[in-house]
Amino acid sequence: MNLRVKELTGGLPVSVNSECCASRGILEHVTSRWAVLVLAVLLDGTHRFSELRRAVGGVSEKMLAQTLQTLEQDGLVHREAHAVIPPRVDYTLTPLGEEAARQVWALARWAESRVPEVLAARAAHAEAKAARADG
Repeated sequence: MNLRVKELTGGLPVSVNSECCASRGILEHVTSRWAVLVLAVLLDGTHRFSELRRAVGGVSEKMLAQTLQTLEQDGLVHREAHAVIPPRVDYTLTPLGEEAARQVWALARWAESRVPEVLAARAAHAEAKAARADG
């Protein structure tokens, strides 16, 4: 472990399986439902808050604001406020954010492509559970 990593982690192990590893919080942030979708939209380039809200169906203003703030704190999203009237704020991915976005977007695309299999598995599981309850 290099000196900077040791300093930032307090010497704790950097392993997602370790209970106290900071990577768990990072993983939680980038894999939340809204973060995955926001990161995916930002892969297309810079967007304003209202554009993100329209692009990410079902997200409330509050959740979008919280998600963007978390992603900004983690260094994944850059927020640029322009001193104009009306106020304008643009959001873009940082290089770190682009890397994370590509990873979670691949998982999201996999989920889209496997909807039929997952729904079939759920139905089969429900049928088997109902059969066990009846028998």
